[in-house]
Amino acid sequence: MFAEFAFPIFERCIKDYHVIDDVYQPALNPYEKGSIEHLLYAKNWVDTVQWHYEDIIRDPQIDPVAALDLKRKIDASNQVRTDMVEYIDSYFLQKYTAVQVKPEARINTESPAWAIDRLSILSLKIYHMNEEANRAEATPEHRAKCQEKLNVLLDQKSDMFISISQLIEDIENGDKYMKVYKQMKMYNDEELNPVLYQNKK
Repeated sequence: MFAEFAFPIFERCIKDYHVIDDVYQPALNPYEKGSIEHLLYAKNWVDTVQWHYEDIIRDPQIDPVAALDLKRKIDASNQVRTDMVEYIDSYFLQKYTAVQVKPEARINTESPAWAIDRLSILSLKIYHMNEEANRAEATPEHRAKCQEKLNVLLDQKSDMFISISQLIEDIENGDKYMKVYKQMKMYNDEELNPVLYQNKK
């Protein structure tokens, strides 16, 4: 079951990040380069750093120049995140390339890797909501509300385990087929973003 396989890798990554808890720290991926474990860890590291970028940029006292620099880092991070999802989908495409797709096979609204992307984000929500549910200096009311939210997130995690497993099983059996669309992001492309290509003149 791929989701159950991936989730502990995400948890390890988040735990490793929070040892230093600095968006500028280097990623020390413990898994063999080229393995799916390495790719999943790297994917979650990008998500984890971006999670903290998003926290920092909401500081009402942030310097405007620093905020602009951080916004560009978030844009770059989004591009890397998208690229890594496509790498994960390439793994699935290669793994199931020999599957005989049934004539009545259906297509899914999202690929397996985009579902795994949502699971990676969910792992971060669970980690940080658990922190809030157990934050000693918070009020009992705050902790109780966060525990309620955490329970919902854990329920969502169970549902995602099931739904991702069902999607991959359907692909394995030829009942569904993968069709991957490259995410043609335009805002970072000097040939597609009018603000960028007009400034090149």
